Amino acid sequence: MTKSKIKFLFTTLIAIFLLQVNPLFSQQDRPNIVFILVDDYGWMDAGAFGSSFYETPHIDRLARSGMRFTNAYTASPVCSPTRASIMTGKYPSKTYYTDWFGAPQPWNYQNHWTRDKPLVPAEYNPNMLLEEYTLAEALKDAGYTTFFAGKWHLGETEEFWPENQGFDINVGGNSRGAPSTGNKYFSPYDNPKMANGPEGEYLPFRLAQETASFIDHHKDGPFLAYLSFYSVHTPLMTTEELEFKYLRKRARLNLKDEFEPEFANMNRTTQAHAVYAGMVEAMDSAVGEVIKSLERNNLLENTIIVFFSDNGGLSTAEGSPTSNLPLRAGKGWLYEGGIRVPLIISWKNHIPDNSISDVPVISIDFYPTLIDLAGLSTYFKDNVDLDGISLAPVLKNTEKDTSRKTLYWHYPHYGNQGGNPGSVIQEDGWKLIYFYEDERVELYHLDQDLSEKHDLAGIEIQKAAYLKDKLMQWLKETKARFPARRG
Repeated sequence: MTKSKIKFLFTTLIAIFLLQVNPLFSQQDRPNIVFILVDDYGWMDAGAFGSSFYETPHIDRLARSGMRFTNAYTASPVCSPTRASIMTGKYPSKTYYTDWFGAPQPWNYQNHWTRDKPLVPAEYNPNMLLEEYTLAEALKDAGYTTFFAGKWHLGETEEFWPENQGFDINVGGNSRGAPSTGNKYFSPYDNPKMANGPEGEYLPFRLAQETASFIDHHKDGPFLAYLSFYSVHTPLMTTEELEFKYLRKRARLNLKDEFEPEFANMNRTTQAHAVYAGMVEAMDSAVGEVIKSLERNNLLENTIIVFFSDNGGLSTAEGSPTSNLPLRAGKGWLYEGGIRVPLIISWKNHIPDNSISDVPVISIDFYPTLIDLAGLSTYFKDNVDLDGISLAPVLKNTEKDTSRKTLYWHYPHYGNQGGNPGSVIQEDGWKLIYFYEDERVELYHLDQDLSEKHDLAGIEIQKAAYLKDKLMQWLKETKARFPARRG
């Protein structure tokens, strides 16, 4: 029996089980879910999170209508592993989705820019396997109509694209990690999963229009609308109007491009990039269009909205368009700038308005959280192996914290943006990074040193030893793959 047939049999059994234990599971009282994922969007890239240069009124409004998380993390400093962790609820170290899909594998690094590095990165899975029981499949089996728009980047061939991973409708999702064909962010896009629009149409607006149209046509629900922006990933492109707006604002505020060293790279320390700012505002306007579609269909009280990023902002390479300060570094790094991102979860009259949580959460938590909020956790908890935990008690303000004390990361690869292979453990405000090149550790107390300027590994020796041992045990338990020495 093939893996796809096994998966079909498993999902069929789940659906039959749901019908038996809860014949009302597909009725309209299930909450709709709108999941908004932004690409390469930094922790400080919205007004609600501290930016004074980028203008994000719709994201700021969303923050006022729900809960803003100040300690939210992605499962990886790069995109595909985080995206897979949202879909599977599992740590990338366990599934081997540890690098962006399309990155060179160990056997073809001889012609790659990392060929002179001391380590050969670990092998990774370049496709999210079909036997994964994804969040979309779980909701689809529970009677949800499922919609995907935008960046997928979880499979090299169409066999692994959204329509084969639980989504009824796929607009634009394919193997590519950026809009790299046609006129890129402007139509014609030459995207195999999305028709071209009028010449000059701007991609984030098109994706918002597609999502809003889906909501209009499925307002009777329940539905999952997963809007996965290509923005604000490179290539850096915005409309002339928005670029000129931010060039004028930059001049008015007398802002300059400023950088500081980050090992061999330079890390941007000012938010002053006019094109990037235009991309941020356009994405924010697109978010606003989706929220308007919920309002005109009277769906806000019955819709959970999640706003998240797939990794930290791009600050050390590829144009270095944003700054994550006070966080250190950015995309591709295991420092806070690479993994700490903005998170807002809103559900009118269910989640307290304008609330803030400092509970550490991570992208593997979305799957169990949304299943729980949808009232389906009883039926799935014994059938799906999830690493994440439900945040429902925190969101409903019945608990201030979670029972989980420890978070982990495993990135056995070189980041295009300058980061080195490493693994991380975070516990009770302490963060230890283990670097594979020289088997060195760095230790930071984030509660006192958010910018990771003071390495305490040589001072807090016992703490460092304890955390390193715990990290290594976790890596062993998850059967993680590691980089290897050359030669």
